[in-house]
Amino acid sequence: MSAAVRTGGTNDGHGRLGSKLSGLAVAVGCVLFLGGFVLGAVLYQPYTVPTDSMAPTVDTGARVLAQRIDGDEVRRGDVVVFKDAVWGDMPMVKRVVGVGGDKVACCDKQGRLTVNGKPVTESYLPEGEPASPSDFDTSVPKGNLFLLGDHRSTSQDSRVHMADSDHGSVPRGAVSARVEGTAWPLDGFGTIGEATPFADLPGGISEPGPLRPIFLAVVAGAVLILGGAAYGPLARRSGRKARARVRAA
Repeated sequence: MSAAVRTGGTNDGHGRLGSKLSGLAVAVGCVLFLGGFVLGAVLYQPYTVPTDSMAPTVDTGARVLAQRIDGDEVRRGDVVVFKDAVWGDMPMVKRVVGVGGDKVACCDKQGRLTVNGKPVTESYLPEGEPASPSDFDTSVPKGNLFLLGDHRSTSQDSRVHMADSDHGSVPRGAVSARVEGTAWPLDGFGTIGEATPFADLPGGISEPGPLRPIFLAVVAGAVLILGGAAYGPLARRSGRKARARVRAA
C-alpha cells in the first residue's frame, strides 16, 4: 500500500506541475501576442495602394504596413508614404531614388538609373523594362527627395513634376512613414526587402524595422496560448487517471 501511495503522490504532483506550466505558457503567450499587436499598432500604420505604380514590389490594392518615421530618417531606396499638396491631397507611396544634393539621371546605355554618375541596377523593377521609358536629368534640392514608382511605365511620380519649382522633388517633411511589408493579400504577405542597389552610395540604406520580430512575437504568443490551453486539460486528466489507479491499487 505504501508503494502505491508514493506512486500516486508522484503522478498527482506531475498533474499539478503540468497545470502550472500550462498556465505559465498561456500567460507568457498572452504577453507576447497582445504586446506584439500593441507595439505594431504604435509603430506601424496600414495603407492601401490603389494603383499598380509600385508593381511588382506592391500590387494593386495591396495593404501595406508602414513604420512611422520622421522625414530626416529617410534613405535612398526607401519606399515611403508621403503627402504633398502639389501632388494631390491623398497619401502616396513611392520609392526614394535621390536625396538633397544628388544628381539623378536616366538612362545610361544599359537602361539604368544613375545617381551622381553611378549606375544603379534596380532588381525590383519589372523584368526587362528600363529604369524609365523617357530620359531625364535633374538635381535634387537640399532637404528634398526625388521619388519614383517601381512600375516606371505607369507611375505618376517626380518625372511628371520636373517643371515645378522643386524639380519634381518633395520636402523630407512630407514623408510620414516607410513601407516595410505587405499584409494583404495573404499570398503576398511578407517584407518588401532591403534597397541593396543603393547600399554603396554615401549614406547607405535604412536598417530593417522591427516588423519581423513583432510578427514572430505574435506567432510565438499564439502558439503558447493554444499549446498551453490544450496541455492544461490533458495534464489534469492525466492526474485524475493516476489518482484513480492509485485508489484501485
